[in-house]
Amino acid sequence: MFKIQEIREIIKLVDSSSIDEFVYEVDGAKVKLKKNGVVVTETVAPKKEVAAPVVQQSAPAAPVAPVAAPAKAEEAPAAAPANNDPSLHKIVSPMVGTFYQSPSPDLPAYVKMGDKVGNETIVCIVEAMKLFNEIEAEVQGEIVEVLVKDGELVEYGQPLFLVKAE
Repeated sequence: MFKIQEIREIIKLVDSSSIDEFVYEVDGAKVKLKKNGVVVTETVAPKKEVAAPVVQQSAPAAPVAPVAAPAKAEEAPAAAPANNDPSLHKIVSPMVGTFYQSPSPDLPAYVKMGDKVGNETIVCIVEAMKLFNEIEAEVQGEIVEVLVKDGELVEYGQPLFLVKAE
C-alpha cells in the first residue's frame, strides 16, 4: 500500500515534468496519474502472477511543447520563421522516444520535404520502451519541413514535421 506522502511526491514529480501520464504498480497496488486535469488513483487486488514494477517517467530534459519550439529554433535559426508560421500544421510527437524516418535503416523514409500526405499517412515511427509506434499525419497537405533528425530523441509534444494543410 502507498503512503500519502509517497503519492504527494509522485504527483509533484509528474506535475513538474513533461510527461502526460504516469503509472506505478507494486505488490498489486497501482497509482495512475494523468495531467490533462484528471488525477486518478486506484488500488487493485494483488494478482496471482508476479510482475515487476512498471514506471513510465522521463527526466524533464526539455520543457513542455510551447517552450520546446524555441529550443529547437536555437539549434537551427533558419527554421525559426517557418516554425512560427500559423498557417502550417505541426505534427507533434505523442510520446517521449526515439524518432525514426523509415521502418528500417535499409528502407527509404516514409515522407520527405515536398511529399503529399493524407490524414492516415504514416510519417514516421517513435520508439518508446521497445515499442515502435507509427505516427500518422492526421492532416491532408504537403510536408514543408522535417524538424527532427533520424535517430534523435524526441519529447512529448515536440514538433516533428511542418505541413502546409490543404
